Amino acid sequence: MSRARSWSATCKTGGLRPASGLVRGFSESSDGRQLRLRAPDGYELGAVFYAALRPRGPRRVAVLHGGAGIPALRYQRFARFLAEWGIPVLTYDYRGIGLSRPPALRGFQATIDDWAEHDSAAAIGWLRERFPHDEILGISHSIGALPLGGAPNAAEQARVILICAHTGYYGDYRALYRLPMAVAWHGLMPAVTRILGYFPARRLGLGDDIPAGVALQWAERRAPELRPSGAEPAHERTRRLLDQCASLERPALAISISDDSFATVAGAKRLLSYFPRLRLLQHTVLTPADAGERRIGHFGFFRRAVGAALWPRLLAQLEPKPD
Repeated sequence: MSRARSWSATCKTGGLRPASGLVRGFSESSDGRQLRLRAPDGYELGAVFYAALRPRGPRRVAVLHGGAGIPALRYQRFARFLAEWGIPVLTYDYRGIGLSRPPALRGFQATIDDWAEHDSAAAIGWLRERFPHDEILGISHSIGALPLGGAPNAAEQARVILICAHTGYYGDYRALYRLPMAVAWHGLMPAVTRILGYFPARRLGLGDDIPAGVALQWAERRAPELRPSGAEPAHERTRRLLDQCASLERPALAISISDDSFATVAGAKRLLSYFPRLRLLQHTVLTPADAGERRIGHFGFFRRAVGAALWPRLLAQLEPKPD
């Protein structure tokens, strides 16, 4: 892939390679099956499972850990693609989001620590119970890298793929957007959240509404260091989450997008620093030209038009290498 760029001297060069035998077009005839998962603390989560639509060679299943405020159904085209090539996929919504939203968000208690410790763990556990002998691929988007790595059973994921990963630190955003994003996330978001009891992202065109605890954690993220230093129980819980991430030893692929204003290469590199034991096989930076598009952005990798060009290349990286 001539226009893809890779960084890190320890990573392989060459970007995502085309998958042999895969076509650019694919159908969307396979609808996922909605189901309910029970988290370890008893909370019931909404999820969608996409069964494999062809015989499977390497027996693999995937769990997709979405970004904050992005409902699981927004990832359905990507999940369908993997299912059509023999990889069953479980997508799920964190508590307070999408299919896991309670009747009222005002006063609803949820934090990113809950998403990792309980919700991510429930999704990984559901797959492991039903596919006891299969390799689990952990795929994350955006801030979903933290629930992916922070779950107590994160090591059940044999390989991880981090797409548009970042920590939420505004200093890593693209320079042009740094100030407006800082005003939105650290000024508008906490003020509105404290008034309404949740952040009404949907009304503002910023994704799905976000529980107050998650929104305020995000708003407090003003320093480069993600690990809190306070003695509060909430800070201790976050440190445990990060300790889980730091202990995860798995081969990994990372994908960044050159015009992503949130998850820049600097942001991805900062996020990866909290996963020191991952064996990073490759970190590829894709450009809009790689997909034949004018823009990709933070979510664009999961759009059908972009995916038709890029998803087969990712799939090729997951294929067994010939002896």
